Amino acid sequence: MAETPELSDGTLFGGQVIYRQPVGGYRTGIEPILLAASVPARPGERVLEAGTGAGAGLLALTARIKNLSGTGLESDPAMARLAADNLAANNCAGVRIDCTQVEAWQPDGSYDHAFANPPWHSDCSTPSPLPARRMAKIATGATLHAWIGKLASALRHRGTLTLILPSASFVDATQALAAAQCAEIALMPLWPKPGRAAKLVILQGTRHGKGPGRILPGLIVHEPNGAYTPEANRILRERAALIDQ
Repeated sequence: MAETPELSDGTLFGGQVIYRQPVGGYRTGIEPILLAASVPARPGERVLEAGTGAGAGLLALTARIKNLSGTGLESDPAMARLAADNLAANNCAGVRIDCTQVEAWQPDGSYDHAFANPPWHSDCSTPSPLPARRMAKIATGATLHAWIGKLASALRHRGTLTLILPSASFVDATQALAAAQCAEIALMPLWPKPGRAAKLVILQGTRHGKGPGRILPGLIVHEPNGAYTPEANRILRERAALIDQ
């Protein structure tokens, strides 16, 4: 059995959601919150997340959209247990955690929406000394295509697949989405500050979509002084959507 890490007690959305995570290793940033804010789910729909970690993305989505059901995929047993505990602490009874590699998981029916913050560091880069961080971030060249293909295969007709990625990965991800029959691709840049190049982007494809691609207005995350912009605060503290439903 995997060793249970030391945990810290915290919250999301300014105290509205209970969230525990490991003291060391991979700590949750704002990426899963921005990602969840981009998923166009509606009450009663079924959602799927790959690489759930401690559950921040699923917690953020279920806090914004009520009566969701679905599945989170997490390969680290200790993190899978923690995600399940976090969901239970927030009364998210309709969402379960499967402890499995994304590539090995077999879809159990169709989902309305899938989302992920995939591993993106090259396996040739200097690895983190922390095993949990290595597992969360290091990817082989085929990982992104494998994750996109697996998630897309679980979607219903016109279901959506939403990803948050480094801007350098969006061409490869767009090709993988197209190969997985996800079109009508929307690209949203996430600018760290005004006048700065976007380091992260959100990509969203529609399964069996036929329409044109779109470049969305994007989000400036921080003011020049480092404070969050009003638009970012509405997402991070008030559970607002990032991409219009």
